[in-house]
Amino acid sequence: MKSVSATEDPRVRMWSPVCQAVAQLLEPYAEVVLHDPDTDRVLGIWNPMTSRKPGDPSLLGELDALDASAQGVYGPYEKLLADGSRLSSVSAVLRDDAGSPVAVLCVNLDRTPLERAASVLSAFAAPAVKRPEHLFEQDWTERVQYIVGAFVRESGKPVERLGREERLAVLAQLEEAGVFEVRRAVPAVAAALRASRSTVYALLAELKARKTAS
Repeated sequence: MKSVSATEDPRVRMWSPVCQAVAQLLEPYAEVVLHDPDTDRVLGIWNPMTSRKPGDPSLLGELDALDASAQGVYGPYEKLLADGSRLSSVSAVLRDDAGSPVAVLCVNLDRTPLERAASVLSAFAAPAVKRPEHLFEQDWTERVQYIVGAFVRESGKPVERLGREERLAVLAQLEEAGVFEVRRAVPAVAAALRASRSTVYALLAELKARKTAS
């Protein structure tokens, strides 16, 4: 881990172990910078991501303009490097016993690896093409799971919390899909709805009665 610091400065000697520990933990994805708030200059830098070095301008801005409610810690906020890398940064104002700022410690975390990982995971999670229905049309158990699962997602309720009318609506969809034309479909439907077989039979009878009455 590359580090550059003005070791003669007592603030660097005091905070160097902390800065080095954070940089080592997050290496190679983060740099740690210690700034002088009085001269607005860099005191030390660990795992540098740019060509900055001690003595270079910090460009921190006025500390008085910072939100006092943050209690000395600011962020995470976004920064952008010239190569397009996006950083998440946190800054901490370090104070002496009198409460005066003596240094500002900044941690800049490169988000590029996280964004790449998120992109890969998103690509795996999302279906790339429409489901080939002809491959599943003979698999009635797949149809049961698909219809019940789609209804649960749309309703926003766990399957075991579906009410009577909602269960009747699911059974109507299953019946329309021809599921109950298959022998021993009721046990599979009961398992998917987390209900007893007798409950499913009773609901099917009620569904049939409603259709006859209408």
